[in-house]
Amino acid sequence: MDTLHPDVEEILLTEEDIAAIVDRIGSQITEDYRDKNPLVVSVLRGASVFMADLIRAIKCPLAIDFMDVSSYGNGAKSSGVVRIDKDLVTPIEGRHVIIVEDILDSGLTLSYLKRNLEARGPASVEIVAFTIKDVPGRPSDVSPRYVGAHVPDAFVVGYGLDYAERYRNLPYVGVLKEEIYR
Repeated sequence: MDTLHPDVEEILLTEEDIAAIVDRIGSQITEDYRDKNPLVVSVLRGASVFMADLIRAIKCPLAIDFMDVSSYGNGAKSSGVVRIDKDLVTPIEGRHVIIVEDILDSGLTLSYLKRNLEARGPASVEIVAFTIKDVPGRPSDVSPRYVGAHVPDAFVVGYGLDYAERYRNLPYVGVLKEEIYR
């Protein structure tokens, strides 16, 4: 049983739910990329927790790299401006690239990142979204090939997801109490 942090209203995804998601997506990627040696790219910092588990669940050769791309700053809402703070070290021309993201919210960051990477001449660029935030009336410009789970339109934290760099180390995904971020 996961222990509820005092700032968390409810748990949406338990440790067991997360393990099942990681195993499912890892198996799908293993099957799809068995002979392709993909480059798995974590979008820092939130996706690093998910990626660490995911690459252990992928049973084929792969390489990893990291990008720091942000549109949030320290706020609760996207700023609308995407900024690359750390770029890839690995050349991606001709490579199969899998972007690993913690949450698909507005789609702004992932849409920008996918276009940016596609301009570099990879063999393919696909997206893994650990969670997708379901926001009524706001479809995303991005359609991930692999999706972990859908979460409600609430401020979610845990398992890499943060608010102002806090709560990333919670072993579950939960809804942050509104009074914490208002």
